[in-house]
Amino acid sequence: MMDVSASDDLARRKAALREAALAHRDALEIDDRLIWDEAIAGRVLALPVFDDAQGSVSAYWPMRSEADPRPILEALHERGVRLCLPAIIDKRMLFRRWAPYEPIVPGGFGTLVPDPAQPQVAPAILIVPLAAFDRRGYRIGYGKGHFDAKLTELGPVISMGIAYAAQEIAAVPDEPHDRRLDWIVTEREIIRCG
Repeated sequence: MMDVSASDDLARRKAALREAALAHRDALEIDDRLIWDEAIAGRVLALPVFDDAQGSVSAYWPMRSEADPRPILEALHERGVRLCLPAIIDKRMLFRRWAPYEPIVPGGFGTLVPDPAQPQVAPAILIVPLAAFDRRGYRIGYGKGHFDAKLTELGPVISMGIAYAAQEIAAVPDEPHDRRLDWIVTEREIIRCG
């Protein structure tokens, strides 16, 4: 069991890493990011996990300078894959059905989410955002722990982070509740973590 002072120190380290990682990502040139988003999409769509995807695939609506999963979602939709996007309701993450060009609405914290009238679904594959990552598959997100909690709740699902290669760090400080991703895909490579 981790003592309180060690836990507080780890939380401070993660917060400092998050702040630096987000500033670093925000400083990347938008023209480069647009090119890299296409390269990431190509790599993700070539993964065999999507060849006969059973169940829904979840991604996220990008905000700030996040890697943009929309080209991936559009291509998967054209392949007939069911899609969904996350929403936070009463401090819990859930997923609602969504397809390209369907309405999205403000969801809090600067996010956009499917219309609340859309049905909830349980995804089989999750594409998640990140601020920083390491080669073990650990990530730093925005610090609320929603994706880690949902990955634990969903059980055996495929989890994939998409990011720019510049977001890699040597080691993300991990805690027992942190969930390691199965894959991380950047514009340069596919990293199999799990």
